[in-house]
Amino acid sequence: MSESTSPYKRILLKLSGEALMGEGKYGIHPPTLTRIAEEVAELSRTGLEIALVIGGGNIFRGVAGATEGMDRASADYMGMLATCINSMALQDALEKQGLKTRVQSAIKMEQIAEPYIRRRAVRHLEKGRVVIFAAGTGNPYFTTDTAASLRAMEINAQVILKATKVDGVYNADPKKDPTAKRYRTLTYMDVLKQNLNVMDSTAISLCMDNKLPIIVFDLGTRGNIQRAVTGHGEFGTVVGAAETVWA
Repeated sequence: MSESTSPYKRILLKLSGEALMGEGKYGIHPPTLTRIAEEVAELSRTGLEIALVIGGGNIFRGVAGATEGMDRASADYMGMLATCINSMALQDALEKQGLKTRVQSAIKMEQIAEPYIRRRAVRHLEKGRVVIFAAGTGNPYFTTDTAASLRAMEINAQVILKATKVDGVYNADPKKDPTAKRYRTLTYMDVLKQNLNVMDSTAISLCMDNKLPIIVFDLGTRGNIQRAVTGHGEFGTVVGAAETVWA
């Protein structure tokens, strides 16, 4: 096992449900799931403590259901269950890489996951287990981005790695505007004032209040999780406090 070169000891990796689709339009793409698990396993073997939060948009998105006339609370609970399906799939993929894992759910479902208990989660991390937080916060009207921010602070993670389909935060959609500029660094207030698509405002505000940095990067290229953790080069976009000096 090689020693970690990361400046962090404990991280929280936030994955969107869409990250598991690969090139598909819905569901889980097994080769993509395996690649993500391999990258997480490589990091875990260096001694880095890793927690994960994954969305459910590849199966069901609560907001989308609500716009079609479904009760918002019911739609959000369905979305939470979708994150549990993804968490179980990710757990299986990680264990096939030889890792010890635990899924902790904010909604009780004892047959398939532990209930979320902060001290137990921290203990698992200290023992080198990868912990996957499922079912968001357990409450409707909150996104999995907010859940990621909340769990990161509860377990004293030092950074949130926000894996997306683009290589950082832009001032416009880079797929539609070829002149779009990628930001290397942003403050929390920059994100809120410019309404940039990083995380929802509740998640950003939580991170701002607790000065928890966020690194936004592209998950599509193999090795990018490692690059985000080590901070090598002009990589992704870092969101943090105004007084912080970034390397």
